[in-house]
Amino acid sequence: MTIPARTEDRGLFLAVDLAALARNYRRLCTQFTGREVAAVVKADAYGTGLETVLPVLAATGCRTYFVALPAEGVKARQALRAAGFRDDEAQIHVLDGFFAGASELYRSFALRPVLGDCDEIARWIAWRKHEKATLHIDTGMNRLGIRWDRIGDVIAASTIKDAGIDLVMSHFACADTPDHPLNDTQINRFAAVRAAFPGTAGSLCNSAGIFLGHEAHHDLARPGIALYGGASHPDAEVEPVVTAQARILAVRQVKAGETIGYGGAWTARRETILAILAAGYADGYLRAAGSADGQNGGKTDAKVWIAGHGAAIVGRVSMDLIAADITDIPAAALAAEGRDLRAELFGPNIDIDQVAKAAGTIAYELLTNLSRRAARRIIGEGQKI
Repeated sequence: MTIPARTEDRGLFLAVDLAALARNYRRLCTQFTGREVAAVVKADAYGTGLETVLPVLAATGCRTYFVALPAEGVKARQALRAAGFRDDEAQIHVLDGFFAGASELYRSFALRPVLGDCDEIARWIAWRKHEKATLHIDTGMNRLGIRWDRIGDVIAASTIKDAGIDLVMSHFACADTPDHPLNDTQINRFAAVRAAFPGTAGSLCNSAGIFLGHEAHHDLARPGIALYGGASHPDAEVEPVVTAQARILAVRQVKAGETIGYGGAWTARRETILAILAAGYADGYLRAAGSADGQNGGKTDAKVWIAGHGAAIVGRVSMDLIAADITDIPAAALAAEGRDLRAELFGPNIDIDQVAKAAGTIAYELLTNLSRRAARRIIGEGQKI
Protein backbone atom coordinates (compact mmCIF):
# COMPACT_ATOMS: atom_id res chain seq x y z
CA MET A 1 0.00 0.00 0.00
CA THR A 2 1.02 3.64 -0.45
CA ILE A 3 1.09 6.13 2.38
CA PRO A 4 -0.03 9.60 1.18
CA ALA A 5 2.11 12.71 1.52
CA ARG A 6 1.76 14.27 4.96
CA THR A 7 0.12 17.67 4.94
CA GLU A 8 -0.07 18.29 8.71
CA ASP A 9 2.79 18.86 11.13
CA ARG A 10 1.62 16.51 13.85
CA GLY A 11 1.84 12.76 14.21
CA LEU A 12 -0.40 12.26 17.25
CA PHE A 13 -4.01 13.39 17.45
CA LEU A 14 -6.11 13.57 20.62
CA ALA A 15 -9.87 13.95 20.55
CA VAL A 16 -11.56 14.99 23.80
CA ASP A 17 -15.25 14.11 23.80
CA LEU A 18 -16.93 16.68 26.03
CA ALA A 19 -20.36 15.13 25.56
CA ALA A 20 -19.02 11.82 26.90
CA LEU A 21 -17.48 13.68 29.84
CA ALA A 22 -20.85 15.21 30.70
CA ARG A 23 -22.60 11.85 30.39
CA ASN A 24 -20.03 10.23 32.66
CA TYR A 25 -20.60 12.90 35.29
CA ARG A 26 -24.36 12.44 35.13
CA ARG A 27 -23.99 8.65 35.28
CA LEU A 28 -21.88 8.91 38.43
CA CYS A 29 -24.48 11.22 39.96
CA THR A 30 -27.12 8.53 39.49
CA GLN A 31 -24.89 5.98 41.26
CA PHE A 32 -24.15 8.17 44.27
CA THR A 33 -26.70 8.35 47.08
CA GLY A 34 -25.09 11.29 48.86
CA ARG A 35 -25.74 14.97 48.41
CA GLU A 36 -23.21 16.01 45.76
CA VAL A 37 -20.72 14.70 43.21
CA ALA A 38 -17.58 16.81 42.83
CA ALA A 39 -14.90 16.51 40.14
CA VAL A 40 -11.18 15.97 40.58
CA VAL A 41 -9.49 18.12 37.94
CA LYS A 42 -5.86 17.98 39.08
CA ALA A 43 -3.02 17.35 36.62
CA ASP A 44 -4.72 19.41 33.91
CA ALA A 45 -7.93 17.44 34.38
CA TYR A 46 -6.03 14.16 33.98
CA GLY A 47 -4.40 15.40 30.82
CA THR A 48 -7.62 16.34 29.05
CA GLY A 49 -7.24 20.12 29.44
CA LEU A 50 -8.60 21.84 32.54
CA GLU A 51 -9.72 25.03 30.82
CA THR A 52 -11.64 22.95 28.29
CA VAL A 53 -13.41 20.45 30.49
CA LEU A 54 -14.14 22.53 33.59
CA PRO A 55 -16.79 24.79 31.99
CA VAL A 56 -18.51 21.67 30.65
CA LEU A 57 -18.58 20.08 34.09
CA ALA A 58 -19.91 23.32 35.55
CA ALA A 59 -22.63 23.53 32.90
CA THR A 60 -23.55 19.92 33.71
CA GLY A 61 -24.12 20.87 37.34
CA CYS A 62 -20.80 20.28 39.09
CA ARG A 63 -20.12 22.89 41.75
CA THR A 64 -17.15 21.47 43.69
CA TYR A 65 -13.67 20.76 42.34
CA PHE A 66 -10.46 19.28 43.71
CA VAL A 67 -6.96 20.18 42.51
CA ALA A 68 -3.55 19.22 43.88
CA LEU A 69 -1.76 22.57 43.92
CA PRO A 70 -2.63 26.25 44.40
CA ALA A 71 -1.50 27.05 40.84
CA GLU A 72 -3.99 24.49 39.53
CA GLY A 73 -6.65 26.10 41.68
CA VAL A 74 -5.90 29.48 40.12
CA LYS A 75 -6.37 28.04 36.63
CA ALA A 76 -9.59 26.37 37.69
CA ARG A 77 -10.98 29.57 39.20
CA GLN A 78 -10.04 31.59 36.14
CA ALA A 79 -11.81 29.06 33.92
CA LEU A 80 -14.93 29.22 36.07
CA ARG A 81 -14.92 33.01 36.11
CA ALA A 82 -14.50 33.08 32.34
CA ALA A 83 -17.50 30.75 32.07
CA GLY A 84 -19.61 33.18 34.11
CA PHE A 85 -19.56 31.47 37.51
CA ARG A 86 -19.11 33.63 40.59
CA ASP A 87 -16.64 32.52 43.25
CA ASP A 88 -19.46 31.75 45.68
CA GLU A 89 -21.10 29.45 43.13
CA ALA A 90 -18.28 26.89 43.01
CA GLN A 91 -15.78 25.57 45.55
CA ILE A 92 -12.18 24.66 44.74
CA HIS A 93 -10.27 22.49 47.23
CA VAL A 94 -6.47 22.19 47.19
CA LEU A 95 -5.65 18.60 48.12
CA ASP A 96 -2.00 19.20 48.98
CA GLY A 97 -2.97 21.68 51.65
CA PHE A 98 -2.05 25.22 52.67
CA PHE A 99 1.08 26.58 50.98
CA ALA A 100 2.08 29.51 53.18
CA GLY A 101 4.28 30.98 50.45
CA ALA A 102 1.27 31.19 48.16
CA SER A 103 -1.20 32.24 50.83
CA GLU A 104 -2.68 35.19 48.97
CA LEU A 105 -3.76 32.90 46.14
CA TYR A 106 -6.18 31.19 48.52
CA ARG A 107 -7.88 34.49 49.24
CA SER A 108 -7.70 36.07 45.78
CA PHE A 109 -9.02 32.97 44.04
CA ALA A 110 -11.26 31.58 46.79
CA LEU A 111 -9.30 28.36 47.28
CA ARG A 112 -9.91 26.00 50.20
CA PRO A 113 -6.95 24.05 51.59
CA VAL A 114 -7.28 20.42 52.61
CA LEU A 115 -5.47 20.43 55.97
CA GLY A 116 -3.59 17.31 57.00
CA ASP A 117 -1.48 17.94 60.10
CA CYS A 118 -1.59 19.98 63.28
CA ASP A 119 1.21 22.37 62.33
CA GLU A 120 -0.52 23.14 59.05
CA ILE A 121 -3.78 23.75 60.87
CA ALA A 122 -2.01 26.20 63.18
CA ARG A 123 -0.50 28.11 60.24
CA TRP A 124 -3.89 28.24 58.56
CA ILE A 125 -5.65 29.55 61.66
CA ALA A 126 -3.01 32.25 62.13
CA TRP A 127 -3.53 33.42 58.53
CA ARG A 128 -7.24 33.02 57.84
CA LYS A 129 -9.95 35.58 58.36
CA HIS A 130 -13.21 33.92 57.38
CA GLU A 131 -12.06 31.40 54.76
CA LYS A 132 -13.21 27.77 54.98
CA ALA A 133 -11.09 24.61 54.88
CA THR A 134 -11.34 20.83 54.66
CA LEU A 135 -9.85 18.45 57.24
CA HIS A 136 -8.12 15.35 55.85
CA ILE A 137 -8.14 12.25 58.04
CA ASP A 138 -5.95 9.29 57.08
CA THR A 139 -7.98 6.10 57.57
CA GLY A 140 -5.53 3.71 55.93
CA MET A 141 -3.78 5.21 52.90
CA ASN A 142 -0.78 6.41 54.96
CA ARG A 143 0.05 9.38 52.77
CA LEU A 144 -1.41 12.73 53.78
CA GLY A 145 -3.86 13.44 56.56
CA ILE A 146 -4.09 13.20 60.33
CA ARG A 147 -4.12 9.58 61.46
CA TRP A 148 -7.59 8.39 62.36
CA ASP A 149 -6.37 7.20 65.78
CA ARG A 150 -4.95 10.67 66.57
CA ILE A 151 -8.14 12.54 65.81
CA GLY A 152 -8.75 12.93 69.54
CA ASP A 153 -5.68 15.18 69.72
CA VAL A 154 -7.18 17.47 67.09
CA ILE A 155 -10.55 17.59 68.77
CA ALA A 156 -8.91 18.29 72.13
CA ALA A 157 -7.10 21.28 70.67
CA SER A 158 -9.23 24.26 71.53
CA THR A 159 -8.16 26.04 68.35
CA ILE A 160 -9.71 23.58 65.86
CA LYS A 161 -12.98 25.47 66.09
CA ASP A 162 -11.15 28.46 64.59
CA ALA A 163 -10.06 26.60 61.44
CA GLY A 164 -13.35 27.03 59.59
CA ILE A 165 -13.66 23.30 58.88
CA ASP A 166 -16.85 22.55 56.95
CA LEU A 167 -15.82 19.26 55.31
CA VAL A 168 -14.02 16.19 56.69
CA MET A 169 -12.56 13.82 54.11
CA SER A 170 -10.55 10.65 53.75
CA HIS A 171 -9.43 8.59 50.76
CA PHE A 172 -9.82 4.93 49.85
CA ALA A 173 -6.64 2.99 49.23
CA CYS A 174 -8.13 -0.13 47.60
CA ALA A 175 -11.60 0.78 46.33
CA ASP A 176 -10.72 -0.53 42.87
CA THR A 177 -10.51 -3.99 44.48
CA PRO A 178 -14.07 -4.28 45.83
CA ASP A 179 -13.46 -7.23 48.16
CA HIS A 180 -10.26 -5.88 49.72
CA PRO A 181 -10.59 -5.95 53.52
CA LEU A 182 -9.12 -2.46 53.88
CA ASN A 183 -12.28 -1.01 52.30
CA ASP A 184 -14.49 -2.03 55.23
CA THR A 185 -11.78 -0.96 57.66
CA GLN A 186 -11.69 2.52 56.16
CA ILE A 187 -15.48 2.76 56.02
CA ASN A 188 -15.71 1.94 59.73
CA ARG A 189 -12.88 4.28 60.70
CA PHE A 190 -14.38 7.15 58.75
CA ALA A 191 -17.78 6.58 60.34
CA ALA A 192 -16.08 7.05 63.73
CA VAL A 193 -14.41 10.22 62.47
CA ARG A 194 -17.74 11.61 61.28
CA ALA A 195 -19.21 10.97 64.71
CA ALA A 196 -16.47 13.13 66.21
CA PHE A 197 -17.49 16.03 63.95
CA PRO A 198 -21.27 16.19 64.19
CA GLY A 199 -22.89 18.53 61.71
CA THR A 200 -19.82 18.62 59.44
CA ALA A 201 -20.12 17.22 55.92
CA GLY A 202 -18.05 14.16 55.01
CA SER A 203 -16.36 12.83 51.87
CA LEU A 204 -14.78 9.39 51.44
CA CYS A 205 -15.55 8.18 47.90
CA ASN A 206 -13.22 8.40 44.97
CA SER A 207 -14.32 7.02 41.57
CA ALA A 208 -14.30 3.37 42.63
CA GLY A 209 -15.62 4.15 46.08
CA ILE A 210 -18.95 5.21 44.59
CA PHE A 211 -19.56 1.54 43.77
CA LEU A 212 -18.81 0.20 47.26
CA GLY A 213 -22.30 0.85 48.56
CA HIS A 214 -24.26 3.34 50.60
CA GLU A 215 -22.11 3.06 53.73
CA ALA A 216 -19.19 4.51 51.77
CA HIS A 217 -21.09 7.44 50.31
CA HIS A 218 -21.53 10.16 52.95
CA ASP A 219 -22.20 13.68 51.60
CA LEU A 220 -19.71 14.29 48.78
CA ALA A 221 -18.05 12.02 46.21
CA ARG A 222 -14.78 12.95 44.50
CA PRO A 223 -14.52 11.01 41.21
CA GLY A 224 -11.50 11.52 39.01
CA ILE A 225 -10.51 8.82 36.52
CA ALA A 226 -14.10 7.65 35.96
CA LEU A 227 -15.04 11.08 34.64
CA TYR A 228 -12.43 10.75 31.93
CA GLY A 229 -13.32 7.21 30.89
CA GLY A 230 -11.14 5.03 33.10
CA ALA A 231 -12.88 1.94 34.47
CA SER A 232 -11.99 2.36 38.13
CA HIS A 233 -14.40 -0.40 39.18
CA PRO A 234 -15.97 -3.39 37.38
CA ASP A 235 -19.40 -1.74 37.60
CA ALA A 236 -18.27 1.68 36.38
CA GLU A 237 -19.90 1.80 32.96
CA VAL A 238 -18.25 4.98 31.72
CA GLU A 239 -17.51 6.09 28.18
CA PRO A 240 -14.08 6.89 26.75
CA VAL A 241 -13.49 10.64 26.79
CA VAL A 242 -10.06 10.71 25.13
CA THR A 243 -9.21 9.03 21.85
CA ALA A 244 -5.56 8.98 20.79
CA GLN A 245 -4.74 8.36 17.14
CA ALA A 246 -1.31 8.20 15.52
CA ARG A 247 -0.56 8.83 11.89
CA ILE A 248 0.88 5.87 10.00
CA LEU A 249 4.15 7.07 8.54
CA ALA A 250 5.19 3.96 6.65
CA VAL A 251 4.30 0.36 5.90
CA ARG A 252 7.19 -2.04 5.47
CA GLN A 253 7.81 -5.74 5.13
CA VAL A 254 10.35 -7.68 7.16
CA LYS A 255 11.52 -11.21 6.61
CA ALA A 256 11.26 -14.07 9.05
CA GLY A 257 14.22 -13.95 11.40
CA GLU A 258 14.75 -10.19 11.13
CA THR A 259 14.51 -8.04 14.24
CA ILE A 260 12.54 -4.87 14.81
CA GLY A 261 13.50 -1.70 16.64
CA TYR A 262 16.08 -0.84 19.27
CA GLY A 263 17.99 -3.71 20.79
CA GLY A 264 16.62 -6.13 18.22
CA ALA A 265 14.16 -6.96 20.96
CA TRP A 266 11.51 -8.62 18.77
CA THR A 267 12.16 -11.17 16.04
CA ALA A 268 9.72 -11.77 13.21
CA ARG A 269 8.69 -15.42 13.09
CA ARG A 270 7.19 -15.08 9.62
CA GLU A 271 7.05 -12.64 6.75
CA THR A 272 5.61 -9.65 8.58
CA ILE A 273 4.00 -6.40 7.50
CA LEU A 274 4.54 -3.50 9.87
CA ALA A 275 2.81 -0.16 10.25
CA ILE A 276 5.14 2.49 11.67
CA LEU A 277 3.19 4.96 13.81
CA ALA A 278 4.10 8.57 14.53
CA ALA A 279 3.90 8.34 18.32
CA GLY A 280 6.13 7.19 21.13
CA TYR A 281 7.05 7.71 24.74
CA ALA A 282 7.80 11.40 24.12
CA ASP A 283 4.07 11.71 23.43
CA GLY A 284 3.25 10.04 26.71
CA TYR A 285 2.63 6.58 25.33
CA LEU A 286 4.01 3.89 27.60
CA ARG A 287 7.41 2.47 26.69
CA ALA A 288 6.59 -0.67 28.65
CA ALA A 289 3.78 -1.44 26.19
CA GLY A 290 6.38 -2.69 23.71
CA SER A 291 7.08 -6.37 23.21
CA ALA A 292 10.20 -8.50 23.09
CA ASP A 293 11.19 -12.08 22.38
CA GLY A 294 10.46 -14.36 25.30
CA GLN A 295 7.54 -12.27 26.54
CA ASN A 296 4.22 -14.04 25.90
CA GLY A 297 5.66 -15.68 22.82
CA GLY A 298 7.08 -12.40 21.60
CA LYS A 299 3.74 -10.59 21.73
CA THR A 300 2.46 -7.90 24.05
CA ASP A 301 -1.11 -7.56 25.20
CA ALA A 302 -0.98 -3.96 23.97
CA LYS A 303 -2.69 -3.41 20.65
CA VAL A 304 -3.65 -0.55 18.39
CA TRP A 305 -6.71 -0.35 16.14
CA ILE A 306 -6.15 -0.01 12.41
CA ALA A 307 -8.81 -0.26 9.70
CA GLY A 308 -11.28 -2.05 11.94
CA HIS A 309 -8.79 -4.59 13.30
CA GLY A 310 -6.54 -4.96 16.31
CA ALA A 311 -2.80 -4.96 15.64
CA ALA A 312 -0.20 -6.00 18.21
CA ILE A 313 2.63 -3.64 19.09
CA VAL A 314 5.95 -5.31 18.28
CA GLY A 315 9.42 -4.32 19.41
CA ARG A 316 10.25 -1.50 21.74
CA VAL A 317 8.27 1.71 21.84
CA SER A 318 10.68 4.43 20.72
CA MET A 319 10.68 8.11 21.58
CA ASP A 320 8.66 9.02 18.49
CA LEU A 321 7.71 5.74 16.80
CA ILE A 322 5.75 2.54 17.38
CA ALA A 323 5.67 -0.57 15.18
CA ALA A 324 2.46 -2.59 14.85
CA ASP A 325 2.00 -5.95 13.14
CA ILE A 326 -0.67 -5.54 10.43
CA THR A 327 0.10 -8.77 8.57
CA ASP A 328 -3.36 -10.19 9.18
CA ILE A 329 -5.33 -7.05 8.32
CA PRO A 330 -6.89 -7.44 4.84
CA ALA A 331 -5.45 -5.11 2.23
CA ALA A 332 -8.98 -4.12 1.25
CA ALA A 333 -9.68 -2.92 4.78
CA LEU A 334 -6.54 -0.78 4.77
CA ALA A 335 -7.37 0.65 1.34
CA ALA A 336 -10.90 1.49 2.45
CA GLU A 337 -9.54 3.87 5.08
CA GLY A 338 -8.47 6.26 2.35
CA ARG A 339 -5.64 8.75 2.38
CA ASP A 340 -5.44 9.62 6.07
CA LEU A 341 -4.69 6.23 7.61
CA ARG A 342 -4.32 6.35 11.39
CA ALA A 343 -4.01 3.94 14.28
CA GLU A 344 -6.09 4.28 17.42
CA LEU A 345 -3.81 3.95 20.44
CA PHE A 346 -6.74 4.03 22.84
CA GLY A 347 -10.34 5.12 22.64
CA PRO A 348 -13.65 3.45 21.77
CA ASN A 349 -11.99 0.41 20.18
CA ILE A 350 -8.88 0.07 22.35
CA ASP A 351 -9.65 0.21 26.07
CA ILE A 352 -7.27 2.58 27.84
CA ASP A 353 -7.31 0.40 30.94
CA GLN A 354 -6.20 -2.62 28.89
CA VAL A 355 -3.34 -0.65 27.33
CA ALA A 356 -2.22 0.47 30.77
CA LYS A 357 -2.51 -3.06 32.15
CA ALA A 358 -0.38 -4.42 29.30
CA ALA A 359 2.32 -1.92 30.30
CA GLY A 360 2.08 -2.79 33.98
CA THR A 361 0.51 0.49 35.04
CA ILE A 362 -2.85 2.28 35.29
CA ALA A 363 -4.91 4.54 33.04
CA TYR A 364 -4.17 7.52 35.33
CA GLU A 365 -0.51 7.44 34.28
CA LEU A 366 -1.27 7.10 30.59
CA LEU A 367 -3.74 10.00 30.54
CA THR A 368 -1.64 12.39 32.60
CA ASN A 369 1.47 11.61 30.52
CA LEU A 370 -0.08 12.86 27.29
CA SER A 371 2.25 15.29 25.56
CA ARG A 372 1.37 18.81 24.53
CA ARG A 373 2.93 18.21 21.12
CA ALA A 374 -0.18 16.27 20.09
CA ALA A 375 -2.81 18.01 17.99
CA ARG A 376 -5.98 18.27 20.06
CA ARG A 377 -9.55 18.40 18.87
CA ILE A 378 -12.60 19.00 21.02
CA ILE A 379 -15.61 16.83 20.20
CA GLY A 380 -19.12 17.98 21.07
CA GLU A 381 -22.51 16.30 21.03
CA GLY A 382 -23.16 14.45 17.77
CA GLN A 383 -19.69 15.01 16.33
CA LYS A 384 -17.40 12.26 15.13
CA ILE A 385 -13.69 11.85 15.74
